[in-house]
Amino acid sequence: MPDGADRRQTDAEVAHWRMAVEALADLDAVAAPEAWAALEDYLRRSVRDRLSGVVAALTAEGLALQRMLDDGHDLRAVRHGLLRLRRRYLQVETVLDFYGDAVNSRTSPQLRGLLRGFDALAGDSMATTLTRLGIDPPLALVYQDRGLGAAILRAGIRLWDDGHPSPAAAIKLTRHNLSHPTALLHETGHQVAHLTGWNSELAAALSERLTRRSTELAGVWEGWAPEIAADVHAFAQAGWAPVAALSNVVDGSTRAVYRIRAGDPHPFPFMRVMLNVALCRRWYGTGPWDDVATVWEQRHPPGSAPGDAGALTRAGMAALDEIVDVCTRQPMAAFRGRALSAVLDPRQVSPAALGSLARQAGASLLSSSYLRRHEPLRILAHLATRAAAEPAHAGDHRTRLLAWITDLGADTAAPVHRAA
Repeated sequence: MPDGADRRQTDAEVAHWRMAVEALADLDAVAAPEAWAALEDYLRRSVRDRLSGVVAALTAEGLALQRMLDDGHDLRAVRHGLLRLRRRYLQVETVLDFYGDAVNSRTSPQLRGLLRGFDALAGDSMATTLTRLGIDPPLALVYQDRGLGAAILRAGIRLWDDGHPSPAAAIKLTRHNLSHPTALLHETGHQVAHLTGWNSELAAALSERLTRRSTELAGVWEGWAPEIAADVHAFAQAGWAPVAALSNVVDGSTRAVYRIRAGDPHPFPFMRVMLNVALCRRWYGTGPWDDVATVWEQRHPPGSAPGDAGALTRAGMAALDEIVDVCTRQPMAAFRGRALSAVLDPRQVSPAALGSLARQAGASLLSSSYLRRHEPLRILAHLATRAAAEPAHAGDHRTRLLAWITDLGADTAAPVHRAA
């Protein structure tokens, strides 16, 4: 190809991708201004500033490439830089689309108010654990989406290079679970476990304890540690409330609840539900969680579990008390040499403790702004159990829960980080 044609074509290609990058700078095209306005000021500033920084870095890269071309650098080097710029552009576009979709999920005044409340709850969940450990909690951005399960893009994850970490813990809640939102505390548990180093430490502790029973059992539970940590975090902050929500999400045919998927970090559904029941039994004794276990064992008899799942079920069920003790009572460096239960005491969210809170507060449980800001997680734990405990009145309980969460969002004018 003649050098003149190559240079003209390369010049046009650089101009194309530079214009594409510059268009990304308009964050009001990424999410509607009214959706941005629905975020608290501190959260909006943090997210927009970080995303603007990502685009600014990419813009500088495009300008540097243009200077290389203008200064007569070798076209092969310019071409290499151009392909790199294009790859960077697609990465940044993906990041902007993700946050744009999350912000734009606040599509109505009602949903905006509700998601602001969830932002506050997620922030309180992380702060309650992390501030006791001397770790600054990240901001939280909660969005609504379809599907069965929740998810998180952790704060601090590198967006596309070492200089641009994710600006907030972006947490997906599904529509069906907005009225039973304890999955939020599972997702914040992932962030907590990441920041404290709990995942690897729990994996090693489970492996060490279960190796006494079988190396195969130890290896499987070691691989499940990140999801176990998140489940245990939700239990420690909400008691038995997550059990009902979890059983609804992971239920299915008997074949499905015993299916082991290669590379899946989650325990297979039957074992996961039984672990969550065991957490409640070990800390609280008998209770409504026993109904969940009884029904699951009747619908999905462990004796019918096929192959490896059957062997892992039998061995895992026998080891559940030990597993619970490792997760909640064994001192960990992640918790400054203490057990998780010394940082988050599960007894504070036992049915008896939550019932006492509700009785003492009376009508003010739902109306008091003081209680909303000082006992948000315990009130959430109490309200999230009402529909499961009284299904005949589930609609009324849902209305009260969502109204309370919306009121919590309205209370939150600035982040409150405390060791509650």
